[in-house]
Amino acid sequence: MPLLVSNQVVLADNEWEISAVRAQGAGGQNVNKVSTAIHLRFDINASSLPEFYKERLLALKDSRITREGVIIIKAQQHRTQERNREDALERLQTLIKSVAIVQKRRIATKPTRGSQQRRLDRKSQRSSIKAGRSKRDW
Repeated sequence: MPLLVSNQVVLADNEWEISAVRAQGAGGQNVNKVSTAIHLRFDINASSLPEFYKERLLALKDSRITREGVIIIKAQQHRTQERNREDALERLQTLIKSVAIVQKRRIATKPTRGSQQRRLDRKSQRSSIKAGRSKRDW
């Protein structure tokens, strides 16, 4: 089934490689017999993603992305291979969608004169309260 990234971007099935491996950790009787974990490999450079997505993905400092530009996702959360496969594809989709969001540049602003005055008033009021606590030497 194709992976929908956005309205214009759809990834075909042949763009990622999925292999089943044995899961780590506790699993009862099936842990040494059944390969339920999923390794998903997605080559960014060889994909049909637009250049914008490729550049932003390769610029990410993410441990799941190798130097060669291959995303490796290991899904072993669930007990069934099918659910782990769905989980891996969802995580790939989330990762690709995350680079499409462009952060708005913050415009530096100054505090208003009124807010500055209120801050200074509160400081002097607090100062007088603390000064009133000190011991007086009459």
